[in-house]
Amino acid sequence: MTAELTLRDKTFPISSGMTIRHALEKLGINPDTVLPTRDGELLTDDELIRDGDRIRLVAVISGGAEHLPLAPRHRFAE
Repeated sequence: MTAELTLRDKTFPISSGMTIRHALEKLGINPDTVLPTRDGELLTDDELIRDGDRIRLVAVISGGAEHLPLAPRHRFAE
């Protein structure tokens, strides 16, 4: 019994019956860096993988800087 996990252009065959989190860890994919979906529906990482599942992994994009107040500018003696 197998299923598929797809991340970008790579497809990974995986055994059904385990949780998505376990499958990701087994593949060396950090579960906190992807969002698993099945037929367009967002899944939780404790969802069991069913035989024949085709689960798409959407990479989580994060970034940007925290919005911190700017430090006052200092003038230096010339």
